[in-house]
Amino acid sequence: MLKEKGEYMQWYNGELLHMAKELGYKLLPAFNTTSGLPYPRVNLKFGVRHPEARTGTETDTCTACAGTLILEFAALSRFTGTSVFEEYARKALDFIWEKRQRSSNLVGVTINIHTGDWVRKDSGVGAGIDSYYEYLLKAYVLLGDDSFLERFNTHYDAIMRYISQPPLLLDVHIHKPMLNARTWMDSLLAFFPGLQVLKGDIRPAIETHEMLYQVIKKHNFLPEAFTTDFRVHWAQHPLRPEFAESTYFLYKATGDPYYLEVGKTLIENLNKYARVPCGFAAMKDVRTGSHEDRMDSFFLAEMFKYLYLLFADKEDMIFDIEDYIFTTEAHLLPLWLSTTNQTISKKNTTTEYTELDDSNFDWTCPNTQILFPNDPMFAQSIREPLKNVVDKSCPRGISRAEESLGSGPKPPLRARDFMASNPEHLEILKKMGVSLIHLKDGRVQLVQHAVQAASSLDAEDGLRFMQEMIELSSQQQKEQQLPPRAVQIVSHPFFGRVVLTAGPAQFGMDLSKHKAGTRGFVATIKPYNGCSEITNPEAVKDKIALMQRGQCMFAEKARNIQKAGAIGGIVIDDNEGSSSDTAPLFQMAGDGKNTDDITIPMLFLFNKEGNIILDAIREYEAVEVLLSDKAKDRDLEMENMDQKLSENDSHKQNSEEATSASQDVGAVSEEPEGGENSVTDPDSLSSAHADSDSVSISNQDSCVPGTDEASALEPACMQGDHQPQEQETETESNSKVNWDNKGQPMESILADWNEDIEAFEMMEKDEL
Repeated sequence: MLKEKGEYMQWYNGELLHMAKELGYKLLPAFNTTSGLPYPRVNLKFGVRHPEARTGTETDTCTACAGTLILEFAALSRFTGTSVFEEYARKALDFIWEKRQRSSNLVGVTINIHTGDWVRKDSGVGAGIDSYYEYLLKAYVLLGDDSFLERFNTHYDAIMRYISQPPLLLDVHIHKPMLNARTWMDSLLAFFPGLQVLKGDIRPAIETHEMLYQVIKKHNFLPEAFTTDFRVHWAQHPLRPEFAESTYFLYKATGDPYYLEVGKTLIENLNKYARVPCGFAAMKDVRTGSHEDRMDSFFLAEMFKYLYLLFADKEDMIFDIEDYIFTTEAHLLPLWLSTTNQTISKKNTTTEYTELDDSNFDWTCPNTQILFPNDPMFAQSIREPLKNVVDKSCPRGISRAEESLGSGPKPPLRARDFMASNPEHLEILKKMGVSLIHLKDGRVQLVQHAVQAASSLDAEDGLRFMQEMIELSSQQQKEQQLPPRAVQIVSHPFFGRVVLTAGPAQFGMDLSKHKAGTRGFVATIKPYNGCSEITNPEAVKDKIALMQRGQCMFAEKARNIQKAGAIGGIVIDDNEGSSSDTAPLFQMAGDGKNTDDITIPMLFLFNKEGNIILDAIREYEAVEVLLSDKAKDRDLEMENMDQKLSENDSHKQNSEEATSASQDVGAVSEEPEGGENSVTDPDSLSSAHADSDSVSISNQDSCVPGTDEASALEPACMQGDHQPQEQETETESNSKVNWDNKGQPMESILADWNEDIEAFEMMEKDEL
């Protein structure tokens, strides 16, 4: 396209297409299965079954993994004239369609690539399935094959019938679609409003998008997963672009400037909370503002692209974007491919599809110019009821399961009434196919096998009982569980960029009720374990005390440093190499006695995070931190003061250098000719697990950490349940976007760069 215009890439001669074709051939061995579904991985050098390939042993793949190939493979076939790529991708899609659950027309999350059996039988529009639905509709748009549209509409009818519970989208069981499979949603479903725009179903798209936006306004980013009452379920956020994608498509469809404001919020949050000296860092925990040391490629490929297009004017584009369709990774494919190198014969499969209401087809390929005739307030009228949905919590209506209970017989036993010691309850469980297993630690575990139930109705009662028990157990854990806290280094040269995830204490000051947090310089106590009277109280007074875990109770440490005059305390784990990246969050509990006498805040850092502070002390001596429930904005006041001092020193140094140079030049002029003269400028480089339930569900087994000699003395260390596993602490740059200022003085820009470089050098040294 660019070459044809005669302005760009005149040198290009199809090299990338040749490489793409070669790559396509290397991927084809993955499709060598009995079903035609591809292996989830293929070794590009050795293939699938070669001994050195380290692949070919997998049996399962996700629906989206196998069903999100048709656009790229069909495009490759039509660009090159080689039909095999499109044929393989179509065969995989055909197989998934044949394996759909016929009564609900839903597909599961994971499927066996050899037998075609569903491994995970829950269904939704988020992780594991999302782009399968997307590619059915887009394959129709790109390739013009009606069968893809008919399949999409069949699935879409099932989604809106069972999964959509406006404004929520909740997973269900494919065989029992009236029963929810989860009580939480994952962030990948944020793409679905954009797909609904392409479908033309605008109202539910606006509703779901607004709900997601309210979650973002509460947490700054969309958590990886959140509950139906909008609490954080998985706290990480890898800078996913799906919400920005839906925002762009809703703006295209409505022209409503509200969505420009949404985009502005996204950009401000990225710059304020995710920007670091060398790019943008994924959020390790949206509650504390801590970072991971990663920036995924989709952030550049999708997020920036959608945000640019959201604000771009038509004259900013060198081509008409309406002539292209986006892949799931936001790459553009030209629509004229539908008429090029059609080597695949179409068969009439209309009779295989469920008879749907005609209205399901009315909105296909909608004209955005007539979606909102004479009603510019249409979108706002849909959004308005959802404005406070997160803060006030969504008023849940009667669920489908509860609705069906209202008209039918009540289940014989409710989870809230169950007692493991009641023989009558145990008999009812047996009838429902629920087994009770006694664990060594005194707890009991419940497992349901539907085939062991007395009847299908009893099996359904058992499934409902298990779902209630999961919700009840989860709710109990939430009530006892405290969210993570933040330790933010605010002194020079960090200025709030370094945020460490910390475990809370169940005693002392509640940082969630003191928004300002506790700020002070840190000091190491003597003795370092804090288990006896502090011998250096003059060094600890009015400071935040650092101490090592072990040898006594956490509450005893807190009392000793409080007596010495400390304003807060940080306990550093004594297990070498421990990190919040790999270990679940700890909560420090009391000693079984009344802890009301402890009034200072106490936080727990794993060994890796604690060493970051200790290394900073060795490097800079005076290190100031902020203990809070969530990372705060960068310390701009202190940063500006430091900047002014640096500028004053710089002016003073320049003045001295100028005077010195002037004197030297004067001296040089008095030297006899032929003398060797030079003026050289100086360099100016600058624990034991506390049970929260008497009953555990089979898929919610508690994980009890191993205890050592030290931790045995600290029995009240509890693990948080939903902490991300593979995370890294990173620095945070909270620079704000000013939409009114067009520029900054050069001195200010250079000062910012110098600070960023200095902070980054410190980060490298700390191996962040």
